[in-house]
Amino acid sequence: MNSKEIDFTQLIQNNQGIVHKVCRIYTDTQEEHEDLFQEIVLQLWKSFDSFKGDSKFSTWMYRVGLNTAITLIRKKSKSIPVTSIDSTNFSHLKSQEYDEVQEERLKLLNSSIKKLNDVERALVLLYLEELPYKEIAETMGITEVNARVKMNRAKEKLKEMMNPSYARK
Repeated sequence: MNSKEIDFTQLIQNNQGIVHKVCRIYTDTQEEHEDLFQEIVLQLWKSFDSFKGDSKFSTWMYRVGLNTAITLIRKKSKSIPVTSIDSTNFSHLKSQEYDEVQEERLKLLNSSIKKLNDVERALVLLYLEELPYKEIAETMGITEVNARVKMNRAKEKLKEMMNPSYARK
C-alpha cells in the first residue's frame, strides 16, 4: 500500500460511523446498508484527491456520503421504499432507563422522518448529530441561512406529522 492508500484507510476506519449513519437513514435492510456503504467508500476513494482540507474531513465525508446516497436513491424506482434514521441515531435523546412513552415518541419521530424528502432527511441527520449550521451548510452545499430555513421547515413538517390529528388527515 502506498501512503495515500494508508491515509485513506485510516481516515475511513476512524470515521466509518459517519458512513454507517448515512446508510441507516437511506436503507431498509442490512444488505442494502452494506451495498450503500461500499458505494460511499468507493466514491470517497474516487474523490479523495479532491479533498483539500478546506473543511473538516468529517464534513467532506458527510457531503460525499449524502450525495452518493441521494443519487442512488433517485436512480432507483420510486416503488422501492426508502428508510430514514434508525432509532439508534436518537440514543442521545433517550434517558438511561427505559421509558415507554419516550420510546413511542422516538418511533413516531423515526416514522415521520421517513416521510421527509431526501434533502430534509439529510438535514435532520446532520442536525441530530448536533453539527453547527455552518457545518451543515458546508456539507449540504448551501448557505447557512438556507440551511436554517430548510431545517425550520423540516422541523415544522415533523411537528405537524407528529401531531395526533395529522394521522386523521
